[in-house]
Amino acid sequence: MLRLLVVGPAWPLRGGIARTTTQLAQALAAAGSLAGFLTPKRQYPRWLYPGASDVDPDACPRLPQARRCFGVLEPWSWRTAARYGRAAAADALVLPYWTWVWAPFERCLARRLGLPVVAVVHNPADHEATRLARLSATWVLDRAGAYFCHARAVERQVSERFPGRPTAVHPLPADAPPRAERSLARARLGVADGTVAVLFFGLIRPYKGVGVLLEAFAGLPRELPMTLLLAGEPWKDERSALTERLAKPDLAGRVRARLEWIPEQEAGEWFAAADATVLPYLAATGSAVAAQALGAGLPVVGTQVGGIAEVIEDGSNGLLVPPADPAALADALFRLTAPGALARLATGASVAAGRFTWRSYADALAALVGVLLRKTMGRHDVPAGYTEAKSGDATCSK
Repeated sequence: MLRLLVVGPAWPLRGGIARTTTQLAQALAAAGSLAGFLTPKRQYPRWLYPGASDVDPDACPRLPQARRCFGVLEPWSWRTAARYGRAAAADALVLPYWTWVWAPFERCLARRLGLPVVAVVHNPADHEATRLARLSATWVLDRAGAYFCHARAVERQVSERFPGRPTAVHPLPADAPPRAERSLARARLGVADGTVAVLFFGLIRPYKGVGVLLEAFAGLPRELPMTLLLAGEPWKDERSALTERLAKPDLAGRVRARLEWIPEQEAGEWFAAADATVLPYLAATGSAVAAQALGAGLPVVGTQVGGIAEVIEDGSNGLLVPPADPAALADALFRLTAPGALARLATGASVAAGRFTWRSYADALAALVGVLLRKTMGRHDVPAGYTEAKSGDATCSK
C-alpha cells in the first residue's frame, strides 16, 4: 500500500486550503495511506495577511497524525520539517499549491526529501498574481512530477506549462457546514417569512465580483421578496468602499451584511437561513463555497468561469451567467422566485452533493501517485489504474 506524506495548513488555521488539506489527510489515514502530516505554525506572515487572524480552532478537526513543525518564512525550521518528513518513510510527497508565500519552503522541502512530488493545484498562481507570484508558482510546480486538479480548466493550464506529466481531475467533494435550525437562523439574521434569501459567503476579494453582485441586486425590483445575505471578511482596503455602497438608497434595508470572518461554528447559521448561494466571480479556478453550498443542499447561481462552470449545471443544481454582467445576474436571481424553481434546483443540488466523496478524492490522488511511481521509478507494486469516483466524472491522464 502506498504511504503518502502530506504537507499543508491544518488545525488551528482557517480557510478552504486548511480544511481541504485536513480532509484529504483524514481520508488517507482512514485508508491506511497517510505516512505523515506536517503542518505550519502560521498559514501566512502577519505582514501579508490583511485579515484580523488566520486562526479558527473550530475550522478543522485536530488530527493526531498532524505535527506542527515549521514556519513558511522561518528557514531555520525547514530542516526540522525535513527530518520529520524523512522519518515518515513515505513513497511520495503531496504538496498543495495556492500561493507564492509557500514557494521557497515547498521547493526546499521537496529537494531535501528527494521524494516524487504530487502537487494539489488549488490555483496555478495567486489570484491577482504579480510577476513574482507567477514565477514562484512555476518554480514550485516544476518540481512536481504529477498534478492533482479540482477542475479541467486548471488541468489544461498545468498541462500546457508542464507537458507530458501525469494529471488527474477530481472536484472538491461536497462539504456541508455545521447544521443549524432554519427558522431560528432566519429570525436571527432578519430574513422575513416568504422571502428568498440569497447568500454570498467567504473572503471578499476583487476577483469574486461582489461589486457586480451589488449592482445586480440593486437593479431588482424593490418589491421583490428577496434578501441578500453578505457574510465575509473584506480583503485589504475593500471594506470602506463596500460599506459606502451598502448604505446607498438602492440597497439600504435589502442586504444583511456581516463584514468579518465568520467562525466555523457560526457558518451553518448563514447557510441554514439561505435558499440559494451566489458566486458572482470574475475569474476562478474553483470554489470551496460551491462545495459547501451543495453540501447544504443549496442551489448555486454562479458565473461561467473555471471550475464553477464544471460543478454547477445550468438549470439542474443552479444557474450560470456570464461574468461581469449585472443584468444577466439580476435576471438569474429573479428566476429563483418563479414557482417551484428553488425546490427543483435544491433537489439537483442534493443529488450533486453525493457524486464525490473524500474517499473517492483520496483514491484518485493515490492512483495518480501510482501512475507517477510507475512512470518515474518503474515500480509495479502500486495501483495499475484510476479508481473512478461514483459519478465516473473524475479522470486521470497518464
